[in-house]
Amino acid sequence: MSVYLVGAGPGDPGLLTRRGAALLALAEVVVYDRLASPVLLDLAPVGAVRIDVGKAPGRVAMTQAEINAVLVEHGLTGREVVRLKGGDPFVFGRGGEEAEALIAAGIPFEVVPGVTSAIAAPAYAGIPVTHRGLSTHVTIVTGHEDPAKGGTDTDWGALARVGGTLVVLMGAGHLGEITSRLVEGGRSPDTPVAAVRWGTRPEQRTIRGTLGTITSLGVESPSAIVVGEVAGLDLGWFERRPLFGRTVVVTRAREQASDLRSALEELGAEVLEMPSITIEPVEFDLPDLAVCGWVVFTSANGVRAFFDRGIDVAGLDARALAGSRIAAIGPGTSSALEERGLKPDLVPERFVAESLLEAFPPPAAPGERVLIARAETARDVLPGGLRARGYEVDVLAVYRTVRAEPDSDLLARVREGRVDALTFTSSSTVANFCEVVGSLLEPAPPAVSIGPVTSETARSRGLRVVAEADPHTIDGLVAALLGVLAPGDA
Repeated sequence: MSVYLVGAGPGDPGLLTRRGAALLALAEVVVYDRLASPVLLDLAPVGAVRIDVGKAPGRVAMTQAEINAVLVEHGLTGREVVRLKGGDPFVFGRGGEEAEALIAAGIPFEVVPGVTSAIAAPAYAGIPVTHRGLSTHVTIVTGHEDPAKGGTDTDWGALARVGGTLVVLMGAGHLGEITSRLVEGGRSPDTPVAAVRWGTRPEQRTIRGTLGTITSLGVESPSAIVVGEVAGLDLGWFERRPLFGRTVVVTRAREQASDLRSALEELGAEVLEMPSITIEPVEFDLPDLAVCGWVVFTSANGVRAFFDRGIDVAGLDARALAGSRIAAIGPGTSSALEERGLKPDLVPERFVAESLLEAFPPPAAPGERVLIARAETARDVLPGGLRARGYEVDVLAVYRTVRAEPDSDLLARVREGRVDALTFTSSSTVANFCEVVGSLLEPAPPAVSIGPVTSETARSRGLRVVAEADPHTIDGLVAALLGVLAPGDA
């Protein structure tokens, strides 16, 4: 039991260290600031206490003394406390002060370094802080000192004379004074300068100028400001990804959203998770699988819910289906089955109920029994069609979808159309999205659907469907979205 001072990195959740992720997974209390990516909070257990101590220009949730007191208070309870800090705790992160407070209180602690924005933000902007022939050294300095000191420890004239690369953190608010002092100290007004705001995040923006011009270009906090010849380099990659600068809403249930979110973020999109549904298991009695000639799964959710409940009540595993043939509606469902040690006997060419029905063979014997594990509410195309073919069909509801309530700020952003696209992976996500959001300002953002049934539902609700996945998979959905937002890269 301890307090862990964990560096969250500069913003990209992928830059969190493995040690940091492991500690978050065990955390009972998470104390976080605004520079730590909100996505990282999802790594903590659902029941963990989350305490926002974030500071922003003009807003202080807690003073540093109050933050220290919070860490001591929770550390003394013996719970696992993670102090999640943007960047690195010991690089202008005031982690040293927090460590001193913990030592004074006799509380054990550990420091987990993070990737500092002083290095990462320039790198994501295509600026190496050292480069052969341009800079052999780098100096990192704060542009915002403690006002209570009544003076400054920074000798800007000396920093001007030392040359090389200078990275100024937290300096946007004093940029005019900083550039003036550097020029007074001997740096040329023509020295290249780059200001990287929200470095490593989807909203990253890079402003380039010189010591003589940068103050007129609208630099805002939080920015890492790079001064030196390397700032004239542009080895850009992050801001050149096909969906960079685009905002995409993912309405998939949070339990399923990670694969779609990851794919879109790899392409540079800012992803707003707005799950219109959540998945809830349904209690059911496990039927006699020995009499089932076929067992049909219509979604990965159905696979998971069927086996999770079956394991709980009867120790179910793949052997229980050894005497049955298995059908899956598509590759996502197939993958979920294969994770359980089962290979489907039937997967249709098109991943909809109608196509699965067409692919189904005639009954091997009159009245052959089919078990369909599916959502509590679903279309009756498949069970009705199989009964018409002569099968005895049992429909087993193994989960339900329930409407989710999104964050109010996110809801307003979507209603006002301040997003570039909406994505839908099922009719239920469409229906619940429309119930939650209500009317959208015109013109409504374009919608991209995973398949024809979902598209039909979306259009019937007045949404503007502009593309449809082909094939009807997450990969197909991503490709369709690229065709809409970045047609040259599709």
